[in-house]
Order: sequence, then C-alpha cells, then structure tokens
Amino acid sequence: MKNSNAIQEFISYLKFEKHFSDYTARCYGTDLEQYVSYLTGSAGHTEDSGGHTENWGGSNAAAVQTEQKVDQLLLAADVNTIRAHMAQLNEHHYSKSTLARKLATLRSFYKFLVKRHYLNNNPVSTIKTPKQEKKLPKFLEYEQIQKLLDTPPADSWLGARDRAMMETMYSTGVRVSELVGLNLDDVDFLSEVIHVRGKGKKERICPIGSRALQAIQNYLEFRNRRMESDPNFDSRVLFANKHGKRLSTRSVRRKMDKYLIEAGLDPDISPHTLRHSFATHMLNNGADLRSVQELLGHQSLSTTQIYTHITTARMKDQYHDAHPREKEPIKG
Repeated sequence: MKNSNAIQEFISYLKFEKHFSDYTARCYGTDLEQYVSYLTGSAGHTEDSGGHTENWGGSNAAAVQTEQKVDQLLLAADVNTIRAHMAQLNEHHYSKSTLARKLATLRSFYKFLVKRHYLNNNPVSTIKTPKQEKKLPKFLEYEQIQKLLDTPPADSWLGARDRAMMETMYSTGVRVSELVGLNLDDVDFLSEVIHVRGKGKKERICPIGSRALQAIQNYLEFRNRRMESDPNFDSRVLFANKHGKRLSTRSVRRKMDKYLIEAGLDPDISPHTLRHSFATHMLNNGADLRSVQELLGHQSLSTTQIYTHITTARMKDQYHDAHPREKEPIKG
C-alpha cells in the first residue's frame, strides 16, 4: 500500500519470506487498506478481497495521508481501536467467515510488527475470533464424478486437456493453484506420481491413478502437435491455454462451470469440490487420516478431520436407510 511503509514491508515479508502467492498477498493488502481507511476516516471506495465495495469514512475527511501519518496511526492503534473496526465491519453485514479472515489479517500484521520490534505488544492478541458456523464441505458421489469426468470430449486438444485436468484433480486431490503450477516434468509416468508445489513452496509427492495418467497421455499427443506448430508455446507448462501459456485458476473454474452445466450437475460446485470428493472417497475406502493429510498437503491434522464428519454423517444416513424403524420416535 502506497501510504504505509509498514504495510509495504509486511506484504514483502509475506511474498518473499513466507512465500505466499501474489493473490494471497493481495488479499492481505486489501484487508489492511480497508483498515487504514477506517483509521484515517478517509473518503472513497475500498474494494475488499471478496469483491465488495464499501464507502468508508466521512466526506470531509482528508483524501491523502502521508506514509508517516498512516504508520503512526497503525502503531498507535489499541485493542479498542481494533474492536471498533470489527464492529463497523459487522454493521456492514459481512459474514462471520469474512470477519474472521479480516481479524486474522490484522493479527498477522501486528504480530509481524512486534517481531520487527516496531511494537512491544500485539493489540489483537486478546480479541477472540468470531465463532464460525461449521459447514461440511460439498463433495460429489462416485456416479456424479464419473458423469463430470466423461463430459469433456477426448478427441480435441482443449477437450482432452480439460478431461486430463479434472481427472488429475480428482485422482490426486491437488488444489487448483497447484494444478495450474504443474510442469511437464512434474509427472512421473513410470512411478505413477506427480511432484506438487503447495502452499509456502512446500513440495510433496502425490500418487496418481492410471485413468488420470491415460488422460494426460492422450492430452499430450494434442499438446505436443500444437507445440510443434507454435514457436511461442511454453514447453515447460503441463496444462496450457490456447495461446500456449500457463492456464490460470480462473480459466479452470470457467471450464468446469461449462462441463457442470453440460453434465446436468449443480453449477455451484467448484474445482475445490473435486479435492473434497477425493478426500471423502479416500476415507470411505479405508484410507487413514494421516495419509489423507499428507496427500492433501495439510499442515494440521485438524484441517483434514472435517472429512471424518462427512463420512460419519454418511454412515448415519446409510444406517437409517437400512433401518427405517430407527427413525421412528420411541413411544413411552
């Protein structure tokens, strides 16, 4: 952010020391920009990382603040300042998950300032994160997965690419950002694994099934012919767009939206649903939680445990379907 040296330094720290993606760093930046708008009372519109645009502050407030002034306000903020900011966000009807994310941004920012000795104490440390509504992640049944994966045509280069992408996501559970980051030499056909670069540049090896490998091989035949006729084609990239460059995460979402409609499935399903489906089906088939944690690249086991709630709920439904009398109330 141009009006704060402290925030600029923090964003650089996230990108170059913590190895956060540009998108994630931008999300932190927009949350902090909104916070600065609250502190300065400056007029104008600030777009948050969820795409909302809000008008913060009064119309008579100063439009421009010097870097020194903004940094002074950031360093002078106490727990009451943070609480007041969160209260104003709440008045604008942000969801609990968004409020929690914005508070987490402030907590990380002030923790950084303490670490760099700009402050002695973190003013956010005593503020509790809003209680979240626990929602089980969506996943697709086996039949739905099959229907979706069979939708892209395998006889054209873009169709073959899209089928290979979705087969890879479901077979390995990789995130979309990890999928588009794959290079050709990350696929080991002999060992049947792919090398994945996850969050924080951490690498892991994921087994990949024969169906996905066959889909990739089919796609590569089209890709390689295309590469031979296009001198600007990026030969390193596994999943390329029509211009021969690395595909974006947004493009993957658009492609999947198209196939969901063609397959007659819920259009609200996202590419991340394939990751949820992978984890759920693995656990349903007897995989242990630690193995699924490693395959997904989760740092904490508690993140992976959400899928055990899905499988438990599923088992209860199956039990009641098989024992309908169990649903009847006990008569006294």
